[in-house]
Amino acid sequence: MQLRVGISACLLGQEVRYDGGHKRDPFLVDTLGQFVEWVPVCPEVELGLGIPRESVRLEGAPDAPRLVAMKTRVDHTTAMARFARARVDALAEQELVGYVLKKDSPSCGMERVRVYGDGGPPARTGTGAFARVLMTRLPLLPVEEEGRLHDPRLRENFVERLFAYARWRAFVSGKPTRGGLVAFHTAHKLALLAHDPAAYRRLGALVARAKGRPLRDVLADYGAGFMAALRTLATPARHANVLEHMLGYCSPALDAAARREVVETIADHRRGLVPLVVPLTLLKHHVRRLGIDYLSGQTYLDPHPKELMLRNHV
Repeated sequence: MQLRVGISACLLGQEVRYDGGHKRDPFLVDTLGQFVEWVPVCPEVELGLGIPRESVRLEGAPDAPRLVAMKTRVDHTTAMARFARARVDALAEQELVGYVLKKDSPSCGMERVRVYGDGGPPARTGTGAFARVLMTRLPLLPVEEEGRLHDPRLRENFVERLFAYARWRAFVSGKPTRGGLVAFHTAHKLALLAHDPAAYRRLGALVARAKGRPLRDVLADYGAGFMAALRTLATPARHANVLEHMLGYCSPALDAAARREVVETIADHRRGLVPLVVPLTLLKHHVRRLGIDYLSGQTYLDPHPKELMLRNHV
């Protein structure tokens, strides 16, 4: 599945930064880039500020900072807001399934961007002027910063959300039915359990009551709840609970030695001794061998391309 993902252009190696440089990210370009079609955006260049250009920063109230040029004091706030609304609307037409932003950027930073006040050190409370509009207008879109993607768990979580959102968009853009929603939810049960068991129960109840509501409203509520649940990081303990749930389906057909091997590898993962790929690979082998259809249909088993090896590090 080729996914279309927005990205701060400097992360692809494009020399668009204020000093004419770039911030090429090897993982994004060389690894994830094999599976996505990048849609590069540099808000400051597209706004017409040029290369190289005077640097800008966020100033003023943390909840509504201004985007101001540091030397000339030109205020770009209104122009950037107008540009961002139009650009994000155009990006929405391209059916993006995610976005990677440049950390610390006054235009693209997702969080903890410096906001300068009247004196003293800047507060790490801001969101980039373009990023704020992006996340407000496209609330379901998976968004991350390249700096946070250096964390293996955040990286795995983000890529899982990319592919999950692509599946959701494919479902709702077709001819969705209540029966189709039941099938979609069923296929994602274990993934939801690993991320947010409470959300799993809420979404299950929503699907069960779908007949009494307009389908459009049900889909809107499910999509919002589904993507919010996946934003919660899956922990080793929750993964272990899901793996034990899977073992319950396999256990009657396993001999004592095989069952003990699975139990021990799950326990090792819970304790942080082995990555998720170890017990999961063992269970996938038994699922295939035993032909357990419910489990083989779970997106949890293969949420993203194995070539990325993301579960080798969580």
